[in-house]
Amino acid sequence: MGLKDIQIIPMEGSGKLRDKMKSLMDTPGFKNVASLGIVRDADSKPNSTFQSVCDSLRYVGFSSPTRCLESVGIDPKVAVMLMPGNNAPGMLEDLCLESVRSNQAFPCIERYFNCLRSQGLTVSAEISKAKVHVFLASRKRPDLRLGVAAANGYWPFNSKVFDELKAFIKLVST
Repeated sequence: MGLKDIQIIPMEGSGKLRDKMKSLMDTPGFKNVASLGIVRDADSKPNSTFQSVCDSLRYVGFSSPTRCLESVGIDPKVAVMLMPGNNAPGMLEDLCLESVRSNQAFPCIERYFNCLRSQGLTVSAEISKAKVHVFLASRKRPDLRLGVAAANGYWPFNSKVFDELKAFIKLVST
């Protein structure tokens, strides 16, 4: 997207958001941060997840938006996005899978999991993560993790499914 002066900091799980944000505020130079965007998986309850993020923001003294993709406050301005977007339940993996739904490998992924079920085998509760791994197994380098696969062009970022994410990135980077 041609952006400069942007930094991504993993927060390592939703249960640690308050503590990680508190530590982030103590980082040298944090007072110079102009914008803070928080991206989190919506999981099964997008509304509860959004409220949890907002509670964490208020806990550390930041403004808190009333809805996703809304920018509030100054120094820093704050915005929140839940994956996969559109206030839908799910996670980043769901967004990535949606971007390759028309890929010729996609029907094979569905058949694979249907086959496992028909054999009475247990399928992961994190089905989207499992489906991403199966999709990646169909690529030239099947051992890549999600982010490295993205850097290698495995996800078509020109797909419309990424439009909301791109809009969020622009929102917090301007």
